[in-house]
Amino acid sequence: MAVNKVKKVRDMTTGTPIKAIILFALPMLAGNIFQQFYNFVDTTVVGKFVGADALAAVGTTGSMNALLICIAMGLSNGAGIIISQCFGARRYDEMKKAISAMFYVVITVGLVITAAGIFLARPAMRLLGVPADILEMSVLYMRIVFGFCLTNILYNALSAILRSVGDSKTPLYMLIISSIINVVLDLVFVLKFHMGVAGVAYATIIAQAVSAALCGVYIIRHKHELYLDNLPKKPPRYMIVKIIKIGLPAAMQSAMISIGGISVQGLINSFGTSAMAAYTASSKIDSLAIQVLCSLAAALSVYSGQNMGAGNIARIRSGLRQTLAVMVPVCGALALVMLVFKRQILGIFLDSSAAAEAIDIGCIYLSIIGIGYIIAGIMQSYQNLLRGCGDVNVCVAAGIAELCVRVGASYLFVQFWGLTGVFIAIPVSWMCGCLIPVVRYYSGKWRYKGVMK
Repeated sequence: MAVNKVKKVRDMTTGTPIKAIILFALPMLAGNIFQQFYNFVDTTVVGKFVGADALAAVGTTGSMNALLICIAMGLSNGAGIIISQCFGARRYDEMKKAISAMFYVVITVGLVITAAGIFLARPAMRLLGVPADILEMSVLYMRIVFGFCLTNILYNALSAILRSVGDSKTPLYMLIISSIINVVLDLVFVLKFHMGVAGVAYATIIAQAVSAALCGVYIIRHKHELYLDNLPKKPPRYMIVKIIKIGLPAAMQSAMISIGGISVQGLINSFGTSAMAAYTASSKIDSLAIQVLCSLAAALSVYSGQNMGAGNIARIRSGLRQTLAVMVPVCGALALVMLVFKRQILGIFLDSSAAAEAIDIGCIYLSIIGIGYIIAGIMQSYQNLLRGCGDVNVCVAAGIAELCVRVGASYLFVQFWGLTGVFIAIPVSWMCGCLIPVVRYYSGKWRYKGVMK
Protein backbone atom coordinates (compact mmCIF):
# COMPACT_ATOMS: atom_id res chain seq x y z
CA MET A 1 0.00 0.00 0.00
CA ALA A 2 1.40 3.41 -0.93
CA VAL A 3 2.09 5.67 2.00
CA ASN A 4 1.41 9.07 0.47
CA LYS A 5 -2.15 8.66 -0.68
CA VAL A 6 -2.65 12.40 -0.22
CA LYS A 7 0.00 15.06 -0.42
CA LYS A 8 -0.70 16.29 3.09
CA VAL A 9 0.42 12.99 4.62
CA ARG A 10 4.20 13.20 4.96
CA ASP A 11 6.39 10.12 5.27
CA MET A 12 9.47 11.36 7.18
CA THR A 13 11.37 8.08 6.94
CA THR A 14 12.82 8.98 3.53
CA GLY A 15 14.57 11.97 1.96
CA THR A 16 16.90 14.59 3.43
CA PRO A 17 16.28 14.79 7.20
CA ILE A 18 16.43 18.56 7.67
CA LYS A 19 14.28 19.17 4.60
CA ALA A 20 11.60 16.84 5.94
CA ILE A 21 11.79 18.44 9.39
CA ILE A 22 11.64 22.05 8.16
CA LEU A 23 8.85 21.39 5.67
CA PHE A 24 6.86 19.81 8.47
CA ALA A 25 7.81 22.50 11.00
CA LEU A 26 6.86 25.53 8.89
CA PRO A 27 3.09 24.89 8.81
CA MET A 28 3.29 23.90 12.47
CA LEU A 29 5.08 27.17 13.24
CA ALA A 30 2.45 29.16 11.39
CA GLY A 31 -0.25 27.23 13.25
CA ASN A 32 1.40 27.85 16.61
CA ILE A 33 1.71 31.54 15.80
CA PHE A 34 -1.96 31.74 14.95
CA GLN A 35 -2.77 29.90 18.17
CA GLN A 36 -0.67 32.40 20.08
CA PHE A 37 -2.41 35.10 18.08
CA TYR A 38 -5.51 34.32 20.13
CA ASN A 39 -3.59 35.33 23.23
CA PHE A 40 -2.00 38.31 21.50
CA VAL A 41 -5.35 39.73 20.48
CA ASP A 42 -6.83 39.05 23.90
CA THR A 43 -3.91 40.77 25.60
CA THR A 44 -3.93 43.76 23.26
CA VAL A 45 -7.68 44.31 23.49
CA VAL A 46 -7.72 43.94 27.28
CA GLY A 47 -4.60 46.05 27.85
CA LYS A 48 -5.59 48.84 25.47
CA PHE A 49 -9.37 49.02 25.87
CA VAL A 50 -10.19 47.57 29.31
CA GLY A 51 -7.11 48.52 31.33
CA ALA A 52 -3.96 47.31 33.06
CA ASP A 53 -5.97 45.86 35.97
CA ALA A 54 -7.99 43.71 33.59
CA LEU A 55 -4.78 42.63 31.84
CA ALA A 56 -3.30 41.59 35.17
CA ALA A 57 -6.51 39.68 35.99
CA VAL A 58 -6.38 37.71 32.73
CA GLY A 59 -2.64 37.12 32.96
CA THR A 60 -2.64 35.80 36.49
CA THR A 61 -4.90 32.89 35.43
CA GLY A 62 -2.46 31.74 32.77
CA SER A 63 -0.36 29.36 34.86
CA MET A 64 -3.39 27.75 36.50
CA ASN A 65 -5.11 27.34 33.12
CA ALA A 66 -1.98 25.73 31.71
CA LEU A 67 -1.65 23.37 34.67
CA LEU A 68 -5.07 21.78 34.23
CA ILE A 69 -5.30 21.80 30.44
CA CYS A 70 -1.75 20.50 29.91
CA ILE A 71 -2.76 17.22 31.56
CA ALA A 72 -5.12 16.45 28.69
CA MET A 73 -2.65 17.87 26.17
CA GLY A 74 0.08 15.60 27.49
CA LEU A 75 -2.13 12.58 27.02
CA SER A 76 -2.83 13.67 23.42
CA ASN A 77 0.88 14.11 22.78
CA GLY A 78 1.58 10.70 24.29
CA ALA A 79 -0.96 9.18 21.92
CA GLY A 80 0.74 11.08 19.11
CA ILE A 81 4.00 9.25 19.86
CA ILE A 82 2.24 5.90 19.47
CA ILE A 83 0.42 7.02 16.32
CA SER A 84 3.58 8.31 14.64
CA GLN A 85 5.52 5.13 15.44
CA CYS A 86 2.65 2.99 14.11
CA PHE A 87 2.58 5.11 10.97
CA GLY A 88 6.33 4.76 10.47
CA ALA A 89 6.05 0.98 10.93
CA ARG A 90 3.01 0.82 8.56
CA ARG A 91 0.94 -0.77 11.34
CA TYR A 92 -2.29 1.01 10.50
CA ASP A 93 -4.62 -1.26 12.50
CA GLU A 94 -2.69 -0.48 15.68
CA MET A 95 -2.72 3.20 14.77
CA LYS A 96 -6.53 3.17 14.58
CA LYS A 97 -6.76 1.51 17.99
CA ALA A 98 -4.46 4.18 19.42
CA ILE A 99 -6.64 6.97 18.01
CA SER A 100 -9.82 5.44 19.41
CA ALA A 101 -8.17 5.02 22.81
CA MET A 102 -6.90 8.61 22.74
CA PHE A 103 -10.42 10.01 22.35
CA TYR A 104 -11.67 7.83 25.17
CA VAL A 105 -8.93 9.06 27.50
CA VAL A 106 -8.79 12.77 26.65
CA ILE A 107 -12.56 13.29 26.71
CA THR A 108 -12.82 11.62 30.11
CA VAL A 109 -9.96 13.67 31.48
CA GLY A 110 -11.33 16.80 29.80
CA LEU A 111 -14.64 16.52 31.63
CA VAL A 112 -12.84 16.17 34.95
CA ILE A 113 -10.71 19.22 34.15
CA THR A 114 -13.80 21.24 33.26
CA ALA A 115 -15.36 20.55 36.66
CA ALA A 116 -12.10 21.17 38.51
CA GLY A 117 -11.49 24.50 36.76
CA ILE A 118 -14.96 25.81 37.54
CA PHE A 119 -15.03 24.82 41.20
CA LEU A 120 -11.39 25.62 42.00
CA ALA A 121 -11.24 29.01 40.29
CA ARG A 122 -11.69 31.15 43.40
CA PRO A 123 -9.50 29.06 45.77
CA ALA A 124 -6.79 28.94 43.09
CA MET A 125 -6.77 32.71 42.61
CA ARG A 126 -6.62 33.26 46.34
CA LEU A 127 -3.76 30.76 46.60
CA LEU A 128 -1.86 32.83 44.04
CA GLY A 129 -2.36 35.96 46.12
CA VAL A 130 -4.36 37.80 43.47
CA PRO A 131 -5.15 41.33 44.74
CA ALA A 132 -8.73 41.88 45.89
CA ASP A 133 -9.41 44.58 43.30
CA ILE A 134 -8.95 42.16 40.38
CA LEU A 135 -9.95 38.87 42.06
CA GLU A 136 -13.49 38.75 40.66
CA MET A 137 -12.29 39.41 37.10
CA SER A 138 -9.72 36.62 37.39
CA VAL A 139 -12.29 34.14 38.73
CA LEU A 140 -14.81 35.03 36.01
CA TYR A 141 -12.25 34.62 33.23
CA MET A 142 -11.00 31.28 34.56
CA ARG A 143 -14.50 29.85 34.98
CA ILE A 144 -15.54 30.74 31.44
CA VAL A 145 -12.37 29.31 29.90
CA PHE A 146 -12.63 26.07 31.84
CA GLY A 147 -16.35 25.75 31.34
CA PHE A 148 -15.68 25.23 27.63
CA CYS A 149 -12.09 23.92 27.69
CA LEU A 150 -13.17 20.65 26.03
CA THR A 151 -13.23 22.46 22.68
CA ASN A 152 -9.55 23.34 23.03
CA ILE A 153 -8.71 19.82 24.20
CA LEU A 154 -10.49 18.25 21.22
CA TYR A 155 -8.75 20.57 18.76
CA ASN A 156 -5.34 19.62 20.13
CA ALA A 157 -6.23 15.91 20.05
CA LEU A 158 -7.38 16.11 16.43
CA SER A 159 -4.27 18.12 15.52
CA ALA A 160 -2.06 15.50 17.20
CA ILE A 161 -3.60 12.83 14.97
CA LEU A 162 -3.01 14.80 11.78
CA ARG A 163 0.54 15.78 12.70
CA SER A 164 1.46 12.24 13.68
CA VAL A 165 0.68 11.04 10.14
CA GLY A 166 2.67 13.94 8.70
CA ASP A 167 -0.10 16.49 8.04
CA SER A 168 0.92 19.78 9.61
CA LYS A 169 -0.92 21.95 7.07
CA THR A 170 -4.55 21.18 7.83
CA PRO A 171 -4.37 22.32 11.50
CA LEU A 172 -2.83 25.55 10.18
CA TYR A 173 -5.71 26.22 7.81
CA MET A 174 -8.24 25.65 10.56
CA LEU A 175 -6.40 27.98 12.92
CA ILE A 176 -6.27 30.76 10.33
CA ILE A 177 -10.05 30.65 10.07
CA SER A 178 -10.58 30.50 13.82
CA SER A 179 -8.06 33.30 14.43
CA ILE A 180 -10.02 35.62 12.17
CA ILE A 181 -13.18 34.71 14.08
CA ASN A 182 -11.39 35.36 17.37
CA VAL A 183 -10.25 38.85 16.31
CA VAL A 184 -13.72 39.85 15.11
CA LEU A 185 -15.45 38.55 18.23
CA ASP A 186 -12.89 40.18 20.54
CA LEU A 187 -13.61 43.57 19.04
CA VAL A 188 -17.37 43.04 18.97
CA PHE A 189 -17.69 41.69 22.52
CA VAL A 190 -15.32 44.21 24.13
CA LEU A 191 -15.77 47.41 22.11
CA LYS A 192 -19.43 47.12 21.10
CA PHE A 193 -21.00 45.13 23.93
CA HIS A 194 -18.53 46.20 26.67
CA MET A 195 -18.25 42.66 28.07
CA GLY A 196 -14.71 43.16 29.43
CA VAL A 197 -12.70 40.05 30.30
CA ALA A 198 -15.78 37.86 29.81
CA GLY A 199 -16.01 38.99 26.19
CA VAL A 200 -12.38 38.06 25.58
CA ALA A 201 -12.94 34.63 27.11
CA TYR A 202 -16.07 33.94 25.06
CA ALA A 203 -14.36 35.05 21.85
CA THR A 204 -11.50 32.61 22.46
CA ILE A 205 -13.62 29.57 23.25
CA ILE A 206 -15.93 30.14 20.27
CA ALA A 207 -12.90 30.36 17.97
CA GLN A 208 -11.44 27.19 19.48
CA ALA A 209 -14.73 25.37 18.98
CA VAL A 210 -14.69 26.31 15.32
CA SER A 211 -11.13 25.02 14.82
CA ALA A 212 -11.99 21.74 16.55
CA ALA A 213 -15.11 21.28 14.44
CA LEU A 214 -13.26 22.00 11.20
CA CYS A 215 -10.50 19.51 12.02
CA GLY A 216 -13.11 16.89 12.88
CA VAL A 217 -14.98 17.42 9.61
CA TYR A 218 -11.73 17.22 7.64
CA ILE A 219 -10.71 13.93 9.25
CA ILE A 220 -14.15 12.41 8.62
CA ARG A 221 -14.10 13.45 4.96
CA HIS A 222 -10.55 12.19 4.37
CA LYS A 223 -10.50 9.22 6.73
CA HIS A 224 -9.67 6.75 3.94
CA GLU A 225 -6.75 8.78 2.57
CA LEU A 226 -5.42 9.30 6.10
CA TYR A 227 -5.76 5.58 6.97
CA LEU A 228 -8.37 6.52 9.58
CA ASP A 229 -11.39 4.65 8.24
CA ASN A 230 -13.15 2.01 10.35
CA LEU A 231 -11.92 3.23 13.72
CA PRO A 232 -12.90 0.79 16.48
CA LYS A 233 -15.82 2.14 18.50
CA LYS A 234 -14.52 0.57 21.69
CA PRO A 235 -10.74 0.78 22.14
CA PRO A 236 -8.91 -2.26 23.52
CA ARG A 237 -7.90 -1.98 27.15
CA TYR A 238 -4.21 -2.59 26.44
CA MET A 239 -4.14 0.44 24.15
CA ILE A 240 -5.79 2.66 26.75
CA VAL A 241 -3.15 1.53 29.23
CA LYS A 242 -0.42 2.25 26.69
CA ILE A 243 -1.79 5.75 26.01
CA ILE A 244 -1.79 6.50 29.73
CA LYS A 245 1.65 4.95 30.22
CA ILE A 246 3.18 7.09 27.46
CA GLY A 247 0.97 10.16 27.83
CA LEU A 248 1.02 10.52 31.61
CA PRO A 249 4.75 11.30 31.78
CA ALA A 250 4.29 13.93 29.06
CA ALA A 251 1.38 15.38 31.01
CA MET A 252 3.43 15.32 34.19
CA GLN A 253 6.28 17.19 32.53
CA SER A 254 3.94 19.89 31.27
CA ALA A 255 2.25 20.03 34.66
CA MET A 256 5.60 20.53 36.38
CA ILE A 257 6.39 23.46 34.14
CA SER A 258 2.99 24.94 34.94
CA ILE A 259 3.45 24.33 38.67
CA GLY A 260 6.70 26.23 38.44
CA GLY A 261 4.83 29.02 36.68
CA ILE A 262 2.17 29.06 39.39
CA SER A 263 4.79 29.27 42.15
CA VAL A 264 6.58 32.08 40.36
CA GLN A 265 3.28 33.84 39.54
CA GLY A 266 2.51 34.11 43.23
CA LEU A 267 5.93 35.67 43.80
CA ILE A 268 5.43 38.14 40.95
CA ASN A 269 1.97 39.07 42.24
CA SER A 270 3.59 40.23 45.49
CA PHE A 271 5.30 43.04 43.53
CA GLY A 272 1.97 44.64 42.56
CA THR A 273 -0.23 45.23 39.54
CA SER A 274 2.47 46.81 37.36
CA ALA A 275 4.69 43.74 37.75
CA MET A 276 1.74 41.47 36.98
CA ALA A 277 0.83 43.44 33.84
CA ALA A 278 4.48 43.49 32.72
CA TYR A 279 4.84 39.74 33.22
CA THR A 280 1.58 39.08 31.37
CA ALA A 281 2.53 41.20 28.35
CA SER A 282 6.16 40.05 28.13
CA SER A 283 5.14 36.40 28.61
CA LYS A 284 2.84 36.69 25.60
CA ILE A 285 5.73 38.03 23.53
CA ASP A 286 8.01 35.28 24.79
CA SER A 287 5.35 32.66 24.03
CA LEU A 288 5.17 33.82 20.43
CA ALA A 289 8.93 34.04 19.88
CA ILE A 290 9.60 30.63 21.39
CA GLN A 291 7.19 28.99 18.93
CA VAL A 292 10.05 28.93 16.42
CA LEU A 293 12.02 26.71 18.79
CA CYS A 294 9.03 24.61 19.76
CA SER A 295 7.93 24.03 16.16
CA LEU A 296 11.34 22.77 15.05
CA ALA A 297 11.58 20.57 18.13
CA ALA A 298 8.03 19.23 17.72
CA ALA A 299 8.76 18.40 14.08
CA LEU A 300 11.86 16.54 15.27
CA SER A 301 9.64 14.58 17.68
CA VAL A 302 7.29 13.40 14.89
CA TYR A 303 10.31 12.71 12.66
CA SER A 304 11.93 10.65 15.43
CA GLY A 305 8.69 8.79 16.12
CA GLN A 306 8.20 7.75 12.51
CA ASN A 307 11.83 6.71 12.13
CA MET A 308 11.80 4.86 15.44
CA GLY A 309 8.83 2.89 14.16
CA ALA A 310 10.75 2.16 10.98
CA GLY A 311 13.92 1.21 12.92
CA ASN A 312 16.06 4.00 11.36
CA ILE A 313 18.31 4.89 14.31
CA ALA A 314 21.08 6.39 12.17
CA ARG A 315 18.53 8.63 10.47
CA ILE A 316 17.31 9.87 13.86
CA ARG A 317 20.84 10.85 14.83
CA SER A 318 21.33 12.66 11.54
CA GLY A 319 18.06 14.53 12.03
CA LEU A 320 19.19 15.81 15.44
CA ARG A 321 22.53 17.07 14.12
CA GLN A 322 20.90 18.90 11.24
CA THR A 323 18.17 20.35 13.47
CA LEU A 324 20.72 21.77 15.92
CA ALA A 325 22.62 23.33 13.02
CA VAL A 326 19.48 25.31 12.22
CA MET A 327 18.20 25.80 15.77
CA VAL A 328 21.22 27.57 17.28
CA PRO A 329 21.50 30.45 14.76
CA VAL A 330 17.71 30.91 14.79
CA CYS A 331 17.78 31.27 18.57
CA GLY A 332 20.60 33.79 18.27
CA ALA A 333 18.53 35.87 15.85
CA LEU A 334 15.53 35.81 18.19
CA ALA A 335 17.71 36.96 21.08
CA LEU A 336 18.96 39.90 19.00
CA VAL A 337 15.41 40.97 18.14
CA MET A 338 14.40 40.86 21.80
CA LEU A 339 17.38 42.93 22.89
CA VAL A 340 17.00 45.61 20.21
CA PHE A 341 13.21 45.98 19.86
CA LYS A 342 11.85 45.00 23.27
CA ARG A 343 10.41 48.40 24.17
CA GLN A 344 8.66 48.81 20.82
CA ILE A 345 7.17 45.32 21.04
CA LEU A 346 5.87 45.90 24.58
CA GLY A 347 4.26 49.11 23.35
CA ILE A 348 1.86 46.97 21.34
CA PHE A 349 0.25 45.73 24.56
CA LEU A 350 0.82 48.53 27.05
CA ASP A 351 0.27 52.26 26.79
CA SER A 352 3.66 53.99 27.06
CA SER A 353 2.33 56.81 29.25
CA ALA A 354 -0.20 54.97 31.43
CA ALA A 355 1.94 51.85 31.97
CA ALA A 356 5.51 53.16 31.84
CA GLU A 357 6.58 51.19 34.92
CA ALA A 358 5.18 47.96 33.49
CA ILE A 359 7.04 48.51 30.22
CA ASP A 360 10.33 49.05 32.07
CA ILE A 361 9.84 45.80 33.98
CA GLY A 362 8.89 43.97 30.77
CA CYS A 363 12.08 45.15 29.07
CA ILE A 364 14.17 43.53 31.80
CA TYR A 365 12.25 40.27 31.40
CA LEU A 366 12.63 40.13 27.61
CA SER A 367 16.35 40.92 27.75
CA ILE A 368 17.03 38.06 30.17
CA ILE A 369 14.77 35.55 28.41
CA GLY A 370 16.13 36.42 24.97
CA ILE A 371 19.68 35.61 26.02
CA GLY A 372 18.50 32.20 27.24
CA TYR A 373 16.86 31.16 23.96
CA ILE A 374 19.88 29.20 22.71
CA ILE A 375 19.78 27.06 25.85
CA ALA A 376 16.02 26.57 25.41
CA GLY A 377 16.48 25.53 21.77
CA ILE A 378 19.05 22.88 22.62
CA MET A 379 16.92 21.60 25.51
CA GLN A 380 13.80 21.37 23.32
CA SER A 381 15.69 19.50 20.57
CA TYR A 382 17.05 16.74 22.79
CA GLN A 383 13.86 16.39 24.84
CA ASN A 384 11.60 16.10 21.80
CA LEU A 385 13.85 13.58 20.08
CA LEU A 386 13.72 11.36 23.17
CA ARG A 387 9.96 11.89 23.51
CA GLY A 388 9.36 10.91 19.89
CA CYS A 389 11.38 7.74 20.41
CA GLY A 390 9.24 6.82 23.43
CA ASP A 391 11.83 7.60 26.13
CA VAL A 392 9.32 9.74 28.02
CA ASN A 393 10.45 9.07 31.59
CA VAL A 394 13.71 10.92 30.97
CA CYS A 395 11.68 13.95 29.91
CA VAL A 396 9.83 13.75 33.24
CA ALA A 397 13.14 13.72 35.09
CA ALA A 398 14.22 16.77 33.11
CA GLY A 399 10.91 18.46 33.97
CA ILE A 400 11.41 17.77 37.68
CA ALA A 401 14.91 19.26 37.53
CA GLU A 402 13.63 22.32 35.67
CA LEU A 403 10.76 22.80 38.14
CA CYS A 404 12.93 22.48 41.25
CA VAL A 405 15.59 24.84 39.98
CA ARG A 406 13.11 27.43 38.72
CA VAL A 407 11.17 27.61 41.98
CA GLY A 408 14.21 27.34 44.22
CA ALA A 409 16.27 29.85 42.25
CA SER A 410 13.35 32.29 42.02
CA TYR A 411 12.90 32.45 45.77
CA LEU A 412 16.67 32.60 46.31
CA PHE A 413 17.52 35.18 43.66
CA VAL A 414 14.64 37.48 44.64
CA GLN A 415 16.46 38.06 47.94
CA PHE A 416 19.44 39.56 46.07
CA TRP A 417 18.04 41.09 42.87
CA GLY A 418 14.34 41.53 43.55
CA LEU A 419 11.98 40.89 40.64
CA THR A 420 14.92 40.64 38.22
CA GLY A 421 16.10 37.59 40.14
CA VAL A 422 12.81 35.83 39.36
CA PHE A 423 13.44 36.41 35.66
CA ILE A 424 17.06 35.20 35.86
CA ALA A 425 15.87 31.91 37.38
CA ILE A 426 14.12 30.95 34.12
CA PRO A 427 17.20 30.47 31.86
CA VAL A 428 19.04 28.94 34.82
CA SER A 429 16.29 26.30 35.09
CA TRP A 430 16.56 25.67 31.33
CA MET A 431 20.22 24.80 31.78
CA CYS A 432 19.34 22.13 34.31
CA GLY A 433 16.47 20.87 32.17
CA CYS A 434 18.89 20.54 29.26
CA LEU A 435 21.55 18.49 31.04
CA ILE A 436 19.53 15.30 31.65
CA PRO A 437 18.29 14.69 28.05
CA VAL A 438 21.72 15.48 26.60
CA VAL A 439 23.39 12.90 28.86
CA ARG A 440 20.64 10.39 28.11
CA TYR A 441 20.98 10.83 24.36
CA TYR A 442 24.72 10.16 24.33
CA SER A 443 24.23 7.10 26.56
CA GLY A 444 22.37 5.50 23.65
CA LYS A 445 19.76 3.82 25.89
CA TRP A 446 16.90 5.66 24.16
CA ARG A 447 17.35 3.37 21.13
CA TYR A 448 15.52 0.56 22.95
CA LYS A 449 12.50 2.60 24.07
CA GLY A 450 10.24 2.20 21.03
CA VAL A 451 6.61 1.85 22.12
CA MET A 452 5.52 -0.45 19.26
CA LYS A 453 7.75 -3.49 19.72
